[in-house]
Amino acid sequence: MSDSQIQPRLRYGDLREWMREAERLGELRTVLGASWQEEIGLAADVVIPVDEGPAVVFDEVPGCPKGFRVLINVFAGKRRNMTLGFPEHFTKQELSQAFFEHYLKKQRNIAPRIVDNGPVFENILTGEDIDVTRFPAPVWHVHDGGRYIGTGCFSVTMDPDERWINAGCYRAMVHDRKSVSLLFVVGKHADIHRQKYFSRGDRMPVVLVVGGDPLFFFAAGTEIPYGVCEFDVVGGMRGKPVELVRGKVTGLPFPANAEIALEGFLDANIRKREGPFGEWTGHYAGGSTPQSVLDIHAVYHRNDPIILGVPPLGGGSDEMARYRAVMRSAMLKQELAAAGVPDVTQVWCHEVGASRMLHGIAVKQRYPGHAKQAGVLAASCGSTVYGCKFVIVVDDDVDVSNLEELMWAMSTRCDPATSIDILRRMRTTPADPRLTPEQRAVRDYTNSRAVIDATRPFEWMDKFPKVNAPSPEVARKAHERFGYLLRERIKAEG
Repeated sequence: MSDSQIQPRLRYGDLREWMREAERLGELRTVLGASWQEEIGLAADVVIPVDEGPAVVFDEVPGCPKGFRVLINVFAGKRRNMTLGFPEHFTKQELSQAFFEHYLKKQRNIAPRIVDNGPVFENILTGEDIDVTRFPAPVWHVHDGGRYIGTGCFSVTMDPDERWINAGCYRAMVHDRKSVSLLFVVGKHADIHRQKYFSRGDRMPVVLVVGGDPLFFFAAGTEIPYGVCEFDVVGGMRGKPVELVRGKVTGLPFPANAEIALEGFLDANIRKREGPFGEWTGHYAGGSTPQSVLDIHAVYHRNDPIILGVPPLGGGSDEMARYRAVMRSAMLKQELAAAGVPDVTQVWCHEVGASRMLHGIAVKQRYPGHAKQAGVLAASCGSTVYGCKFVIVVDDDVDVSNLEELMWAMSTRCDPATSIDILRRMRTTPADPRLTPEQRAVRDYTNSRAVIDATRPFEWMDKFPKVNAPSPEVARKAHERFGYLLRERIKAEG
């Protein structure tokens, strides 16, 4: 059976089953007694940048009830493939291609099923019993403005007109026992919902879900089209309806097997300063700004609840960049095909650009302008328009997921005067450290981006100098014959 014929198999149904699978792989560690004030964040700085670093669960956090835990570093090592249901031997590019083939090309969303009860209702807290400071929400980075219970989280909201449900990943900072601020980014789906509620003078119902099936978080952190519910998408990935319960205050649905859920309302007249926070760009770019506050009316949690922590580290070294690179690359390839761009052979949204800022596209050129067509569209697609800065288009002899190969192609096949086009006033993110103070003052979240044609010019491709590297077939034979030399070196160093 070829890799393309292998069917995904998800061996877990919730976060606890996922942890058992990680333990089976030998990739789960437990740390007792680390503080939320500093040590959990420091541990994250150590293990997350290493691609093969383990998942770590923190228990017995000082000042918090025993059994209230934090889990970090889900999407790394063998866990990356396990989480999406594919074999351990798949490379990241093969994993992205498998995600494209099995979850996007064959996408069939399945509506969720509402149930009366679930593990998340094992503990129901209202009134004076509410105290979110009991959870071991860490201070992730040394200059953060507070404790962030929400990094591996998502907010459930409803469009008040069309009544569709959105689950989107927006960070959440603890303020006190009964309130957390939510950073709904301007123009994102939850913000559009918020604008609708506030424009009619209504409070906005929200359920913040912290911890649970990682697939919910991955879907919530990806550019699912407006009007499509992430719960339907995860149901399609699982091949069956996901089970949801309804909040007892707002009636909003959320996963029955969630670890923690905070239910309440946003009020247009209540804002508190949120941040600063170490952003996914690797900078404190967003500063501290007034943001909407979730007034918590009910807290639901499982026995011994688990916060899923996904702190951004920047520099392409965090798990958010890793999982989004796999998923966004597949989504961009799908969008280019849907836009009518033929023979896009490979796509990679690079981790070093947090999967948003630097994209490599490989094409098998068929006509003049083919590369430019692919590049301009890739800079503007739904999955990439937010925060993109560089799109590099190369020929199909380049592995675009290999940053060295991508830079080699750009260095040798691109003429800066004729091969680079600049697109202006494109949508970017408040987290972009290159936004000027003047732009921030008027909320001008736009940037420019470069589309770089690093292909051999189509008109004289046959005259372009040949490469001096062996063909893939010759390279394979060379490794079969002499690969033992590298293996001996690795063994000696080990």
